[in-house]
Amino acid sequence: MKSSRSTTCQKSMSFAEPAGMKRTVIPLLGLLTILSSVYPGHAAETYSLEIEELEKKSYEIGGFAEVDWQHMAIQEDGAASFLNFRDAPRSTLDRVTSTLQLGGSYTKGIGKFKWLAEASAAQDDIGWSDDLALYEGYVTLTPSSEFNSSLGKKSYKWGKGYAWNPVGFINRTKDPNNPEEALEGYVTTEAEWIKSFSGDLQNIALTSVLLPVWQDVNEDFGSADNVNLAAKLYLLYLDTDLDFMAYTGNSRTSRFGFDFSRNITSNFEIHGEIAYFNNVERLTLDENNGKYRETADATSFLAGIRYLSEQDLTTIIEYYHNGSGYTEQELSRFFGLVDEAQEQWLASGEDILFNEVAQLSSQGFSRPYPGKNYLYAKFSQKEPFDILYFVPALITIVNLDDQSYSVTPEITYTGITNWELLLRFALLQGDASSEYGEKQNSNKVELRLRYFF
Repeated sequence: MKSSRSTTCQKSMSFAEPAGMKRTVIPLLGLLTILSSVYPGHAAETYSLEIEELEKKSYEIGGFAEVDWQHMAIQEDGAASFLNFRDAPRSTLDRVTSTLQLGGSYTKGIGKFKWLAEASAAQDDIGWSDDLALYEGYVTLTPSSEFNSSLGKKSYKWGKGYAWNPVGFINRTKDPNNPEEALEGYVTTEAEWIKSFSGDLQNIALTSVLLPVWQDVNEDFGSADNVNLAAKLYLLYLDTDLDFMAYTGNSRTSRFGFDFSRNITSNFEIHGEIAYFNNVERLTLDENNGKYRETADATSFLAGIRYLSEQDLTTIIEYYHNGSGYTEQELSRFFGLVDEAQEQWLASGEDILFNEVAQLSSQGFSRPYPGKNYLYAKFSQKEPFDILYFVPALITIVNLDDQSYSVTPEITYTGITNWELLLRFALLQGDASSEYGEKQNSNKVELRLRYFF
């Protein structure tokens, strides 16, 4: 079954490559021009300190501009490759993306307005795409040190996990390979009360959030025509960060969560999260590949550590259990059904089974990290061998059930003021019918140049 898919891709390879390469070369030449014009000015920089610079400004603005080039080796016998490139199989894909992110704030009296927007445009061997999104845009009022409220579009990062956040009930989903990147928020109304103490309980904060889902407002959060409520109680008790979360509403099912974080020593931290989801519905396959929906309660949790060695090696390790995820057997059944869909399409040109697996994919099987159990590890070394501004890192994510995985070595260089250069290589490995063995890419090279201002 696998071999027929690979053969088809090889026969169809020849028609899209040259044009894609031409489109890739043009932005790269532009990138080299930017570098040649900026670098000479770096050596001539001078620094001065003015008294006015120490005064707090009422406004702030900043952001970055970047060019990102990616070369992907397509896993031609992967399920995702067939679903995405059925009509135009290919062995590689080149993409160049330009991004501009702008953010800022303005403070006046007890009010503060904060905003963050991003514009991007991408050109690859398939076509052109662009996007303009307002990530955040909200007003905060702080009438006292103990109370504040906000209204507008705001991004939430509930949870202590680095790669995943099972308690992030109103969060956007992170990319574990880029977990610190900004994420688009939701339109909300928020109120927060904060109190400090001098005993074992040092701080307490209660945050309540109203999140509506109406036409053109938070439509991708869940069922429309509902107003949802989320709340978080934060405690700093005996030098341990504790959070208790709850969500209720008709856009999603009710859920409850708890997280913690504690520094055991100044360079060793432990953290964890646990979340309970009520009546989670999912679409899956039975032993005969019959499609059915099931509803059940689910519990997800995460446990992790973060350690900084004397040699400036930072280690982050996390275990994540996805209570509503698919078992190894369920994922294998889906990938087997994709094989059958391809065989049917090659033999007769029929789309019946293909349409069925495409629907299954979009309704659950293609979501990020669809399995049950994962291990995440990141190792980053600051300036090894006294090479200034140079940070190599290694990231790996393992599906513990089917033993498939990704390994991503990367290097970051920040030796030019306000510039960051990232070079990354991602390798995906796994047997047939495993998660990473059926991904679209078998490997990917990425070069990103980012200028901060």
